[in-house]
Amino acid sequence: MNFDKLPEEAASRLDWLGSYGEDPEGGVSRLLYSKAWVEGQNALKGWMEEIGLEAKFDEIGNLFGTLKGKNTNETVLTGSHVDTVKNGGKYDGAYGIIAGILAIKYLKETYGEPLRNIEVVSMAEEEGSRFPYAFWGSKNIVGLAKREEVENIKDFEGIPFVEAMKNVGFGFRDESKGMREDLKAFVEVHVEQGSVLETEKIPVGVVNNIVGQRRYTVEITGEANHAGTTPMGYRKDAMYAASQMVYEIISMCKEEGDPLVTTVGKIEAQPSIVNVVPGKAIFTIDVRHTEKEAIVSFTEKMTARMEAISKEHGVETNIDLWMDADPVPMDQKVVELIEKQCKENGLTFKLMHSGAGHDSQIFAPAVPTAMLFVPSLKGISHNPAEFTEPADLAEGVKALIGALYELGYKE
Repeated sequence: MNFDKLPEEAASRLDWLGSYGEDPEGGVSRLLYSKAWVEGQNALKGWMEEIGLEAKFDEIGNLFGTLKGKNTNETVLTGSHVDTVKNGGKYDGAYGIIAGILAIKYLKETYGEPLRNIEVVSMAEEEGSRFPYAFWGSKNIVGLAKREEVENIKDFEGIPFVEAMKNVGFGFRDESKGMREDLKAFVEVHVEQGSVLETEKIPVGVVNNIVGQRRYTVEITGEANHAGTTPMGYRKDAMYAASQMVYEIISMCKEEGDPLVTTVGKIEAQPSIVNVVPGKAIFTIDVRHTEKEAIVSFTEKMTARMEAISKEHGVETNIDLWMDADPVPMDQKVVELIEKQCKENGLTFKLMHSGAGHDSQIFAPAVPTAMLFVPSLKGISHNPAEFTEPADLAEGVKALIGALYELGYKE
């Protein structure tokens, strides 16, 4: 592979894969077990075989392309997910697969047979966009997915998960078998889906941590009343209490500083009528940080302040914590190995954390794992406007080549 042509090849391959599930109004909809998903996976299988990889599906539809090594009992894995959100972009997930195939193609042509297997995976699903279940691909690889979790779920059109899976020729894995024992490392390349690298003009991010998250739904119950005849001092205005809570939560977060982030993404008032004092207000909170202790400390202070505001306003507040995911550190040895390769190959990079969830967080507790990022234009993702400059795509592939060479060819 000529590195001069790498930007063009990476971009054209993303356009090619993006044609499977292309929406007439722009963007890509390649949902799990859909016609576009099947066509995309089969196209990738054909390309893998074309460059000399052994390509095969597992029971649930993860696609693997393997460059066999001298020691076939050890495998270095790379790749990402092939599914998209509805009307998503061409880069999320897909880039990690394309980068993996291009990297293995280069290594095969340049260095020949590796010491251990190097394998690229096009994972069946990560987004949870068709069915209410996420990480179906990676959870099956590491043995976490359970049949009973999906047996009774359906998509928005009422099609059962099991029916959709069987209609395209796949089924459940044998849960009596443990996880694969040959996996020695997993490296995922992904578009950043944020604006840090673009803002700082750095082409490669080496990820050392995936943030933890806590998500809440807060319901405030006051008293609905007439907007004209209820004096301000007599009111139990749920929206007024909610607005103070939101303001103070965000202010507290800003005072704490990076890498803590807090978002109130949804808020509603009831009965939502112009001339009625709101009797109820509901809003969501999303809190993220790279350290579990920091999340716990902040959310304890946050909930205490909300309860105090609730008493001040004479309203009742229910705070429902419905998601509590711990931060996931990447493997320090693999991270250092990638940093070493980037330095040796003259690649400009930044050590950083991921503010979004990825398949790597499923792999990390079971397999030494690390991630690489490339910039995203304006941080846009899950959107037809998703874009990464071809030159940056190429830099990400080069960083992956270095990582896979170190992991797959060296003792």
